[in-house]
Amino acid sequence: MNMLAARMHGYKRPLLIEEVPVPEPGPGEVLVRVRATGMCRSDYQLLDGYFPTELVFPYIPGHEIAGHVAQVGADVPASAGLSEGDLVVVDPAWGDGTCRQCHEGNEQLCTGSGGWIGFGPPGGFAEYVTAPSRHLVRIDPDVDLKPEYLAPLVDAGLTPYRGMKKLRATERLGPGRTVIVSGIGGLGSYGVQYAALLGSGATVVAFARSDDKLAVARRNGTDHTMNTRGKTTDQVRAELAELTGRGEADAVLDCSGASESLALNASLLAYEGALVSVGLMGQRVELPLFPFVSGERSFSGSFWGNHNDLTEVLALAGEGRIKHTVTPVKLEDINDRLDALARGDVVGRQVIVFD
Repeated sequence: MNMLAARMHGYKRPLLIEEVPVPEPGPGEVLVRVRATGMCRSDYQLLDGYFPTELVFPYIPGHEIAGHVAQVGADVPASAGLSEGDLVVVDPAWGDGTCRQCHEGNEQLCTGSGGWIGFGPPGGFAEYVTAPSRHLVRIDPDVDLKPEYLAPLVDAGLTPYRGMKKLRATERLGPGRTVIVSGIGGLGSYGVQYAALLGSGATVVAFARSDDKLAVARRNGTDHTMNTRGKTTDQVRAELAELTGRGEADAVLDCSGASESLALNASLLAYEGALVSVGLMGQRVELPLFPFVSGERSFSGSFWGNHNDLTEVLALAGEGRIKHTVTPVKLEDINDRLDALARGDVVGRQVIVFD
């Protein structure tokens, strides 16, 4: 049996939609009929050669995957609780289970021979994909969520959640404090919601360079929004003071990772403020040393999320506590939609929906 797949044949080249054999699940693996795959900016970056990943071409990207179990492979234990027809999402971080990070439960940080689906193991820009059973999360049939809303939760919905948990752990959130969520793209549209859910009453301010994206932040519950395009740091600080009564922030979740964004957000941190970056648009982070040391400010990276983070996000979604901004697209339009991602023209998350 064959399937359609969008495959890389090299870096900086368009994906080719081709008919290829459906993969056979190996021992301990499950064949998933893909129903929806989110399109992340990192998918474009993978094609562009941003990541230090050595791929064997042709290669199928795509890491935000939801679908139905099509076949349960040999040696999948009954304890996995998986049956044909089950709706599942693929936990994308496939650690090797042997390194310290894996033993701590953070397989997304594996320092051994692990990897991430869509960046090593073939991904979800195809009608079928195989995955180890332990990396599938079964969705309760009573949860009324379509695959196109579930798929983005494994990255766009997961990554800012872990970042906000890191900010909460700094104890810089709460009444009378301000948290900025900077960059309202696929991640930031969820990030503003987590800032409200985990912020313990902190005032939430969304930064973006597009009024359309700020409109999403308002729909998703942010207290204030600011379009930072073309504004100096002093102008941003003054506007922030008008909105919140203070020209500084106690916590920032940076969802873009662009150098200009990080520099701006670092300059707005209050004493003992915390900046967590989950975005990867830039290449370097440059922070002023004396203000960070003398003010005991902190910077932290936060990468993806672990299995427990994912199950917590899915639980919130299942309770109807997460809003989604999703644009369904067709596999045949994938290259045009990747170009839109590169330009920053996408509001929310584009999701490939398979019939």
